[in-house]
Amino acid sequence: MYCPFCNANDTKVTDSRLLREGNQVRRRRECLICKERFTTYEVAELSLPRVIKCDGRRDLFSEEKLRAGILRALEKRPISLEQIENAINHIIRKAHAYGEREITSKQIGEWVMAELRNLDQIAYVRFASVYRSFQDIKEFREEISRLENHNIE
Repeated sequence: MYCPFCNANDTKVTDSRLLREGNQVRRRRECLICKERFTTYEVAELSLPRVIKCDGRRDLFSEEKLRAGILRALEKRPISLEQIENAINHIIRKAHAYGEREITSKQIGEWVMAELRNLDQIAYVRFASVYRSFQDIKEFREEISRLENHNIE
C-alpha cells in the first residue's frame, strides 16, 4: 500500500477491524518513512447482476445510486447512518443472492420499499410516490391506507 502523503510503498498495518457486518475491513496504517497514519478499507469485489431499466436498457448495479435514493427518501428523518447502511447491505445481499445475471430495476425498487417500510413510514411514502409516479393526492391516500393495513396484519 502506497502512503498517500509521501508515496512510499513501505507501510505497516497497526489495527484491523471488521465493518459492515463482516463485509468490509478497516485498516489503520502507518508509513514507515514519513510516520503519517491513514485508514484504508477493503471490500471483497463481488459481481452484482446488471440492472434492466424500465426502458429496456441494461446498466451496472450502482451502490451509489441505491444509497442516493434511500438517503433522499430519508432526508431529515430520525434514522441513524448505521440503520441506513444496514438497509443498503440487505438490498445488496439480496442482489448477490438473486442468482441471475440480470435483475429488473422494479425488483430493486420493491426491495428498497420493503426496507424503507421497516425503517420509516414517511420515507417509505416519499420513495413510493416517486417510484410509482403518483399523479394526485388520491394515490397518496391509497398508499398510506395500504401501509396502515400492512401494520395491522
